[in-house]
Amino acid sequence: MSFREGVNYGLAIGLGYLSVSFSFGIMAVNNGLTWWQAVLISITNVTSAGQVAGVGIMAGGGGLIEMAVAQIVINLRYSLMAISLSQKTDESMTFPARLLDSYVITDEIFGVASSQESVGFRFMTGLGVLPVIGWTLGTLLGALLGNVLPPILTNSLSIGIYGMFVAIVLPVCRRSKIIAVISLISVLLSCVFRYVPFLNEHVSSGFAIIICAVTAALAGVFMRQESSEGEGEKQNG
Repeated sequence: MSFREGVNYGLAIGLGYLSVSFSFGIMAVNNGLTWWQAVLISITNVTSAGQVAGVGIMAGGGGLIEMAVAQIVINLRYSLMAISLSQKTDESMTFPARLLDSYVITDEIFGVASSQESVGFRFMTGLGVLPVIGWTLGTLLGALLGNVLPPILTNSLSIGIYGMFVAIVLPVCRRSKIIAVISLISVLLSCVFRYVPFLNEHVSSGFAIIICAVTAALAGVFMRQESSEGEGEKQNG
């Protein structure tokens, strides 16, 4: 498929990213970052959950190790997506091309690319252009307008990015009981770290994110394993 076809597929994603990253720009400025720092983060990362966690760690005075571990845990899924897409690439995906296009892999871009029979360099590059522009431009607009709009409006808009996370998780939770339980575990643990005085004072936000994510993921692994064993016993019976 051509570069132009990739751009056409990426248009809707780019428009969605424009609105969501607007909220990130406001949130970043509200946490003490300048507009250009917020834009720099967006254009070099293009990862909503990772950026939100990163800004929280910076605002909380977290260290480099804390930041690195949190980003690895949160963004490890992109490596798995890249491995999956590598099984569908054509001969145009040389090693340099793979390195370049790995930059544009996000959840939504992966979803579109994985639905194709074959993924080429031109199509993948075109697919990522508008989402990257939308994500960066939205961050810029949010960071700049965050200083102009009234506080009541900016505070309302700044939670938009969390609304996106909820919109992504809820449909999956309805289809999968395991995912629903995993999400509930992570929410409950997050509340514990936030509202228990001792934990709130002695565990930074970055390590709280790491603990919540890893614990919920391990619980999901055990539940899925038990579910598979139960289905196997039913089939054998």
